[in-house]
Amino acid sequence: MREEILHKVKRLVIKIGSRVLTCTDNGLDLATIGRLAAEITALRRRGIEVIMVSSGAGAAGRKELGLDDRPRTIPQKQAAAAIGQPRLMRAYEEAFAAHGHKVAQLLLTRHDLMDRQRFLNARATLDTLLHFGIIPIINENDTVVVEEIKFGDNDNLSALVTNLTEAQLLVILTDIDGFYDADPREHPGARLVPLVRAITKEVEKAGGGSSSTVGTGGMATKLAAAKKAGQFGVATIMTNGMTPGNLIRVMDGEEVGTLFLPARTVLNRRKHWIAYTLRPRGRVIVDEGARKVLAQHGRSLLPSGIVEVEGEFERGACVRVCGPDGTEFARGIVDYASQELAKILGHKSGEIETILGYRYGDEIIHRDNLVVL
Repeated sequence: MREEILHKVKRLVIKIGSRVLTCTDNGLDLATIGRLAAEITALRRRGIEVIMVSSGAGAAGRKELGLDDRPRTIPQKQAAAAIGQPRLMRAYEEAFAAHGHKVAQLLLTRHDLMDRQRFLNARATLDTLLHFGIIPIINENDTVVVEEIKFGDNDNLSALVTNLTEAQLLVILTDIDGFYDADPREHPGARLVPLVRAITKEVEKAGGGSSSTVGTGGMATKLAAAKKAGQFGVATIMTNGMTPGNLIRVMDGEEVGTLFLPARTVLNRRKHWIAYTLRPRGRVIVDEGARKVLAQHGRSLLPSGIVEVEGEFERGACVRVCGPDGTEFARGIVDYASQELAKILGHKSGEIETILGYRYGDEIIHRDNLVVL
């Protein structure tokens, strides 16, 4: 199964966690960075295009600020990133230069991927860099980011980059050997799970929080990333990036780490963007009849099925679609603003123009812009 998946890989996203890249004193581990550069160079010689999503900037800058623990305030985090990001890139530049390769830096915020034009611009930039044989290194733009436009962690960012670049595989390099049925730091008898066919609720429960004072993500964020990549039809392999040669072993098809298979039913690129990149601005509550029609038959959402609108949003915003019990089951882009929906909810499509004085269309959310989660 691994060989079948790996045989198709021509473009690869590698996410490298902070714990892999830092020493015990929280400074950058230049030896590890040099080793990873050598392994990635070996993959490039095989004709595999590599996009890196790298953490480590905040940890590198923290040392320069004299902080013993993770920055607590947003200004501290942004200052640490501002100091650490150029140090991180200089380390990568020198490491890859030793093998004759050039690197480029891309700093992204959620807005860069939420806006369709900026999404396409980012994709074009990455395609151009890869065409010229340059290795893109992506990180969140922590120096300016605020909660509203944060990706949250680089695990999440790596899954979105997989969609952005149409890569065929996501590899997450972390500080443990893979996914365990329990936290191996707390349960010595925990077993490594070599294959996860589907990320179920039981699998998600086995993933805990982050025990690291360096990184921001834990096993739960890695499972979420694998799930997002899987919805795009891409497998994920999680393995220990601190073990020399593991990246090569993964691409050689050896049974190292954990392989997460992609979902059986995948989303197209646009629907994946709606489901995982856009940030919902409000909620639309529908009746049970509308819930069944949307969830089971893939229809468009009409005003007659809406019973309540929550939040303020404009036309073209992404909203959560919730059933009568308030549980979100779908997400989509609305063709009417919240103030307009408040006037036409519960009415038939033919009444929209009479009520509003104009009509954009019969659907509140067209099925092409609706994703059932």
